[in-house]
Amino acid sequence: MLQHKLSQFRILGEFKFISLLALHVFLCLEVLAGSPYTKWDNGAAINRIDEIVLENLAREGLKQATLSSDAIFLRRIYIDLTGMIPQASEVWEFINDERVDKRERVIDELMSRDSFNDYWAMRWCDVLRVKAEFPINLWPNGVQAYYRWIHDSIKNNKRYDQFVRELLTTSGSNFRDPPVNFYLAMQGKDASSIARSVGLTFMGIHLEKWDEAQRVEFEKFFSRVYFKGTAEWKETVVINDPSVTEGKQGQLIAVLPNGEKVIIEGGEDPRSAFADWLISNENDWFARAIVNRVWTWVYGKGLTPIADDINIHDLGQHDKLMDYLVEELVKSDWDIKHLIKHICLSRTYQQSSIPQSDDSGGEDMFAFYPVNRLDAEVISDVFVYLFGKPESYMSMVPEPFTWIPEEHRSVELQDGSISSQFLEMFGRPSRDTGSMDERNNQPTRAQKLHLLNSSSVQGRIAKSPRIKAWIKASKGKPNRLINAIYVSILSRRPTPTEIVRVQLYLGDNKKKWSQNVVDIVWALVNTKEFLYRH
Repeated sequence: MLQHKLSQFRILGEFKFISLLALHVFLCLEVLAGSPYTKWDNGAAINRIDEIVLENLAREGLKQATLSSDAIFLRRIYIDLTGMIPQASEVWEFINDERVDKRERVIDELMSRDSFNDYWAMRWCDVLRVKAEFPINLWPNGVQAYYRWIHDSIKNNKRYDQFVRELLTTSGSNFRDPPVNFYLAMQGKDASSIARSVGLTFMGIHLEKWDEAQRVEFEKFFSRVYFKGTAEWKETVVINDPSVTEGKQGQLIAVLPNGEKVIIEGGEDPRSAFADWLISNENDWFARAIVNRVWTWVYGKGLTPIADDINIHDLGQHDKLMDYLVEELVKSDWDIKHLIKHICLSRTYQQSSIPQSDDSGGEDMFAFYPVNRLDAEVISDVFVYLFGKPESYMSMVPEPFTWIPEEHRSVELQDGSISSQFLEMFGRPSRDTGSMDERNNQPTRAQKLHLLNSSSVQGRIAKSPRIKAWIKASKGKPNRLINAIYVSILSRRPTPTEIVRVQLYLGDNKKKWSQNVVDIVWALVNTKEFLYRH
């Protein structure tokens, strides 16, 4: 329940008292009849994902949330696919579009944008540890080659099995054969370190949990990986070293994780034998790992408690959904875009974040869309989009040949070594291990204080040319101004109650609108509605 009280906030260097009774809509999500967050529907399944989820909910006696409103869906899909909120004109166009397939149309349109490639390249760069400096040490040339290859693979929608095969089996220079950087982007270069990284990245396993005999056999497939320097500074060549043998005539004998024995001849690369097994359509580890990873990225909560730690023998309550999504991915010839779209088209993805059941287990059962704080890079980019001032980046190790254009988004940063105080405060991953838990989207007191009190945040808002443009375009009409603020920042229309309260705060003296709008915008960007995926 809303507590009617006064809260004190520091705004632009002076203290102002803002009545939560007048402006409480900025500080919490209202759940009312006619809420802007939900849309009535009959609850019917859209695709097989929903049928499975509804079966699970019925078994547990849980109700699924209603469908999200068009405005909330649009903001969600923009963030999840491109890492950016929609422009005001795009919000109005979508809301006024009466075509029944408009949600599918916007999914297709967003997945064709460069911003989709940029955002999903960022996600893969986190996993594949794209970082020039310590402790990964790819160096700038390696980072640039690696990033371009990852970005191009996403842009061209390369089959996932082919993508992984190239990462595992390519030999050559890390400057000229980009997938080779996979082996360099590890803190250790021995077979044990390589095996652990391969297991985590492509199988969703933590090899250190396996018994020693299994680990030893797994590591043999990477025992012939050899690193060789060249005359060019920091260039490294990765090759197969046939001198590592175990059997007759230079053979290497190893056992795959499924128990199958493999004999690798003297001149053969054991990585190829492992890759053949790994990317097989029948390999549960491979398909389930990527399905769980993509589901987590899109939906915000994994099919398993830890997104990259999967027990294929016990998937718990979502085993049926996992099996279906694996089948769908394999049937599509390992088309990751197809999988993403299939998830986004489901009612499960499109449902509201407001639960219909009080049971605490509803979130684990996908009874409503999970609320998660935005990625650090996304918050940074939205601030730049709304308020104009570019982010200032830094690197612990000076990189004199790195130049970042002002229009460059944070999600486009190729190098994990290049960051900013804002990005680090809001949990951008270090890219040291490739584990998904490196990214920390949990809110902290430091983040809250920064958004509330930072002169940097307050100054950006106060000097924003966009705010001046909103006021000018409103031509003195408060409703027009309020609509512009809400649609631009929250991607939705204000409710009638919100309009009344904001009009009250704006006041009749239009000479004070500039300062009052700054206060309103400051309040809105401090809300969960702005800072969270919902």
